[in-house]
Amino acid sequence: MAKPATHQTTDWDRDAALTTAKLLLEIKAVNFRPDEPYTLTSGWKSPVYIDCRRIIYFPRARAKICELAVEKIGRHVGYESIEVVAGGETAGIPFAAWIADRMATPMAYVRKKPKGFGRAALIEGDVPEGKRTLLVEDLTTDGGSKIQFCQALRDAGAIVNHTFVVFFYDVFPGSFETLAKMDISLHHLCTWWDVLEACREKPYFSDSALSGVRKFLEDPVAWSATHGGVASQEEAAARKAASAA
Repeated sequence: MAKPATHQTTDWDRDAALTTAKLLLEIKAVNFRPDEPYTLTSGWKSPVYIDCRRIIYFPRARAKICELAVEKIGRHVGYESIEVVAGGETAGIPFAAWIADRMATPMAYVRKKPKGFGRAALIEGDVPEGKRTLLVEDLTTDGGSKIQFCQALRDAGAIVNHTFVVFFYDVFPGSFETLAKMDISLHHLCTWWDVLEACREKPYFSDSALSGVRKFLEDPVAWSATHGGVASQEEAAARKAASAA
């Protein structure tokens, strides 16, 4: 499978993606472990893992990433198209707060499970009823986890057609289609393909590690199945649904 030609559509997008990838590498948020694969929450086995939570510790990297995030949202969604920014519990909350502050919008967050009763049981801050709301998270592997949050916001009366993440795996099948069925567009700063591009400019990892990662990116479903993980998008969706129950 060749590198997707989709989601970094302009020179600005590509530059922002590479800058973000370099920052993530610099703060050691990128982990390659082909010989001891990670198990993602969706059940996929992966030799790569990104820890976007590390961004909160590094103020200069954090400021640049948030600057790029807001510019990306403005370019692809529109500043005045967003009335509320909502973070997904837990990792999305700080990013939602920083982005909402820069965009001068109200901010809320949505829980994974309800606390109390009523339509506000999943929403903290205020219920964005009738408001065009952007869901913000740190990352997504295949897009599936965003549906639960978006649906909770919609059930509370929010209008949700866009979600933004700092990092998108961009390798598992059906990611955009999963969200498109819900009329949700996914926006992101960078992907594993951008990380590999950044690694060509500076030797952050060994050639053997990068070779192992490339094999995964070229056929992630087969790689996952071979290493004991789920072997289809349907299996991953079922795993996520079971864990959310």
